Amino acid sequence: MNGDRSFDHPLIPTTALPVLRRPIEPEPSEWAMPTGGPTDETDMVAIGADLDPGTLLAAYRAGLFPMPIDRRRIGWFSPDPRAILPLDGLRVSRSLRRSLRRYEVRFNTRFTEVMEACADPRRPSGWINRAFIDAYSRLHEMGWTHSVETWLDDELVGGLYGVRIGGFFAGESMFHRATDASKVALVHLVYWLNATGGTLLDVQWTTDHLVSLGAVDIDRPDYLDLLHEAVATGGAA
Repeated sequence: MNGDRSFDHPLIPTTALPVLRRPIEPEPSEWAMPTGGPTDETDMVAIGADLDPGTLLAAYRAGLFPMPIDRRRIGWFSPDPRAILPLDGLRVSRSLRRSLRRYEVRFNTRFTEVMEACADPRRPSGWINRAFIDAYSRLHEMGWTHSVETWLDDELVGGLYGVRIGGFFAGESMFHRATDASKVALVHLVYWLNATGGTLLDVQWTTDHLVSLGAVDIDRPDYLDLLHEAVATGGAA
């Protein structure tokens, strides 16, 4: 997205929010999204389809997200319970408050680079492959995906990316190369969502790290209710 708008926050130094523009709606997917929940501990509800823009957006609107399950096949997941980070529940420690003053944060200037950093095969449990990077970069060009980037001395040292539809944001992955760099990006993401009509931040599954920041589990039916309300709001993508 082009252009920026300044903001101030007690925890966040002056930086720039992306100008909110209406994203481009792609051609509808040729695939029907499954509506049932998971039947085992994998939380997977379907295998197949593609990563076309219309398919990805239809999946997120239905409460699904994709991950590769081998070199060729795509798995679609809809966890129960589902992890969210309440936008009024982010926990900011004293050390994180100090880190907020250390870094510069930018939005949407290095989207593909952020994804590539998240996909680093040296990271444990890495799953992002080239097909996913290309697919989400296409969505970024259309205005649906966003990166929040943490910079130090003009070097990208952390960040996150995800999908925004109305008031909904699906956080996909984050990385850091410096202390608290991904957490700083998350604080800025939460502020941006609160400032622009966001209502639901999906983080897929809880981890000890995410719980320490305020993430909670909710039942899948409750998540779907929140999701349908969020994607229908006027929050910009």
